[in-house]
Amino acid sequence: MEPEEPKIDWFIFTATGIVIAVVTLLLLLAPQASQEAITRTFSFITGKTGLLYIWFGIGVMFFLLLVALGPFGSITLGPSNEHPEHSTLSWIAMLFSTGIGTAILYWGTIEWVEYYENPPFEMEPRSEEALKWSASYGMFHWGIIGWSLYCLPAVCLGYAYHVRNESSLNLSSACRPILRGSTRKVPGRVIDILFMVGLLGSATTGIGLTTPLITESFGAFFGVEQSFGLTFGAVALVVAIIALSVYVGLERGIKQLSNINIVLIFMLMGMIVAWGPAKYIARQGLDSVLFMMTHLPEMSGVGYPAQNKVFTEKWTVFYWAWWLTLGPFVGMFICKISRGRTLRQLILGVLFFGTLGCTICFMILGSYSLYLEQEQGIKIIEAFEQNKHAAVIQVITSLPLGQWSLPLFFLLCVSFAATTYDSASYTLAAAATRKLKPSEHPARWHRVVWAIGLGVLPLVLLSLGRLTGNEQQNDVLELLQTASVVVSLPILFIGVMMAASLTILLFRHNK
Repeated sequence: MEPEEPKIDWFIFTATGIVIAVVTLLLLLAPQASQEAITRTFSFITGKTGLLYIWFGIGVMFFLLLVALGPFGSITLGPSNEHPEHSTLSWIAMLFSTGIGTAILYWGTIEWVEYYENPPFEMEPRSEEALKWSASYGMFHWGIIGWSLYCLPAVCLGYAYHVRNESSLNLSSACRPILRGSTRKVPGRVIDILFMVGLLGSATTGIGLTTPLITESFGAFFGVEQSFGLTFGAVALVVAIIALSVYVGLERGIKQLSNINIVLIFMLMGMIVAWGPAKYIARQGLDSVLFMMTHLPEMSGVGYPAQNKVFTEKWTVFYWAWWLTLGPFVGMFICKISRGRTLRQLILGVLFFGTLGCTICFMILGSYSLYLEQEQGIKIIEAFEQNKHAAVIQVITSLPLGQWSLPLFFLLCVSFAATTYDSASYTLAAAATRKLKPSEHPARWHRVVWAIGLGVLPLVLLSLGRLTGNEQQNDVLELLQTASVVVSLPILFIGVMMAASLTILLFRHNK
């Protein structure tokens, strides 16, 4: 007899589907009004609640370090004698690939240009001081605070699911000490729906920012002009790979794709270091890391809003909102693959390896593009001002292989996107499953449905520029950024509830 498939939580499944359908229809039927409403909401959230994001991020980092380095760090996720299900290398590959996606290839290469042109602390653009800050600020935004926002849900869900033996893998279960008997009532249901909608919203941002990089690399290699048809094809390709991966399953699909992904990124980074200015990259990268570490308080926003208000709201608050919205999804996936590890191994592993991987990417990609601008006279900034994604392609094609570097870059972009969002599809299906044992997985058809759903909203947002008659790339990118911030505010308050619930449970651990 075949084992019975885990039962679907039809309320969560249906309610999420209705919310997404309504939002999609509003965007399509009233594109101009929708775009204006999203922009107004973005301005309100960053301007009025930015302080919450800044101090929540700092607080979460110290909270997790306290748990990891204290007596609770020795608690095992599962029975005390259980060993980890996945090897450390595969575990790192899955958490890193899930957590960053193709965005690291984009921002790692050209984020310094954004800050060089519009630097923090009202300093002069394109000055020597602006260059120091611009080369290191991206590392900060992709560093330990961001990974802390990923790690908090992983720890809270991991403890509730693997130690307290909660039957469902959703946020309301991790908030049980606060919600008590309301986990399956309106408050708990609202939390779970907000998670589902928030994940779909942040996934929209990620895929929307990823797709132009895929189409630019494909178009540059084959000489194909950019078009909405090419964009549609790129999204369809990524969704097809996601659907196949989640259908095959965690072990044969997501895990293997993550391992391939790490091999591909090592190949790209190796090419840049081997054929590029290795000494310059090492010197510039280390200088940026040291500069970041000596200016962590200023970058963290401890002087906000009195200092650096405009820059902090535009970038740091945006980043913390993005990490926050993706946090429950990444955390839920990390929770699922971390059975057998201690809380200390989980927390320190996520914070250290996540931060290290992003720092290395910024050191190599960012330093190389800076070298091309500063030392080789290749006008990266000028290309960036005309087409941001094309500027990334210009950096890649400057390697000795020229255009033939693009197939590897294209594969890496597709692989990263698929790795991140097949994990998202798996997580959405897990969160909309009523009961899910640690040894079980969501139904295959259920995973595939969410994989297809992940392709709908990005296409809608990417087409808004066409519908409103405004196809400027900067405006579309800003709209995608705004979408992630809009859905992050309720997730912040849920994060506070999860941290409080975890604290209560930890102090009850041996009672």
